Amino acid sequence: MAFRATDLKLVLEEIAPALIEGWIQKIYQPATHVVVFEFRARGATYRLLVSCEPETARLHLVRHRLRNPPSPPPFCQFLRAHLDGARLQMLHQVSEDRVVTMEFTTKSGPRTVVCELTGHAANILVLDEHQHVLRDLNHQRDRVGQRYQPPPSQPSALDKKVTPRNTAKTEDHRFPVSAAIESDYREQDARAAQDRVRLEQLRSLRKTLKKTRRRIDAWREDLAKATRYRDYARYGELMKANLSSITPAKDQVTLVDYYDESLPEVTIPLDRSKSPVSNMDDYFKKHRKYMAAERELVPRIAQAEGELNALERQIASIEQGTWTPPAEGRPARSNPVVKRDTSAPARGPFRRFTSGDGLPIFVGRNARENDQLTFGLAKNDDLWLHVRGASGSHVVVRLSKGSDPPPETLRDAATLALLYSDLKKSGKGEIVYTRRKWVKPAKGRALGAVIVTQEKTIHVRLDPTRLDALKARQERSLP
Repeated sequence: MAFRATDLKLVLEEIAPALIEGWIQKIYQPATHVVVFEFRARGATYRLLVSCEPETARLHLVRHRLRNPPSPPPFCQFLRAHLDGARLQMLHQVSEDRVVTMEFTTKSGPRTVVCELTGHAANILVLDEHQHVLRDLNHQRDRVGQRYQPPPSQPSALDKKVTPRNTAKTEDHRFPVSAAIESDYREQDARAAQDRVRLEQLRSLRKTLKKTRRRIDAWREDLAKATRYRDYARYGELMKANLSSITPAKDQVTLVDYYDESLPEVTIPLDRSKSPVSNMDDYFKKHRKYMAAERELVPRIAQAEGELNALERQIASIEQGTWTPPAEGRPARSNPVVKRDTSAPARGPFRRFTSGDGLPIFVGRNARENDQLTFGLAKNDDLWLHVRGASGSHVVVRLSKGSDPPPETLRDAATLALLYSDLKKSGKGEIVYTRRKWVKPAKGRALGAVIVTQEKTIHVRLDPTRLDALKARQERSLP
């Protein structure tokens, strides 16, 4: 049964004698458009619910305390700041419509709370002593500072001949009208709450789905780039076997491919500014980049595709109406976690990224993790980085023994060292880097403090394009 102006009149006649001269001891906002004012009057506590939900706008006392969110929304914070301890002087229905004014005395002077229970336009407004709007539930900023004007009266909402609500089952209650309204709306409120949970879960899942797709696309793009280097080990071996016959300052060389039984000739492009040995080394390095990408990215893509399928199934179940909201007291996760393959090795708590060359990069999140990363996870030949002259995260790049970090990987890691440091706001800085074996803990100093030798430096700026690419390749760490 819809909440009518006649219902409001009956509620006010019933509750006003109990609430007048009472004071507000607490305010909370259990839902986006629902506020509960908790009064203390004549030795008793009363909870006045004001709902501005379009389908269930109403005002009445409730017997049971509604669940309070972990942190109060901004409007609730405003109400607490202005009305905590306020004393209620008057509770009045405006023009026999679905509009109520509550007049308070506060430390800052008179304040009025207007509850417009008018369907889709329902709202709660706070007025100053001059009846100017200070704040409202619906964030209608154009009304702030303006003198309050009540909504147009709707006399059709008042029907003196309507059948009164059934209060027989609550006659033993001190406030039978409120009890009857609370009972009538209990099931409707439960359905509305479930709908809100479903919408929030759907929104969160779609957001996670979008991020997962972007991450997979970035990894596939990196893998496609690295796949071009699949045959480069063969080119390097052919050049190694023919180094003495390769003339410097050439842009290509034609060699017999003895890896093929038919012994065809193959033309290998060269960088004429480099020596034959440097060209050969470049081919071997690029092949190692391909091998690293295959080793790192293929399983990541497979795992992320499994997560993607799980997310799509969850979304489909919500859209088809087969998803069941979590039980009372177990709210849905705002960031849903997809079950992972338990056979995979558990990752540490560090931030994890992948460089443009397919190499893993680890970033500590605090002093404890910095210490664990540098002196626990990192190996002697790994690359270690830290911002110079400021506090920040330790950054480690996993390298195979005897290999050097590719220039783009070095710049990726240095960018992360700057991003997670006190120099982030400046957007630029000097980064120290060395092998992990040249980093020692500083005795007698704070956890994470180190002494570095054999270091080199690189100056970097926070490049938005590089940062976006790194974040797209970031992995969620496990606790």
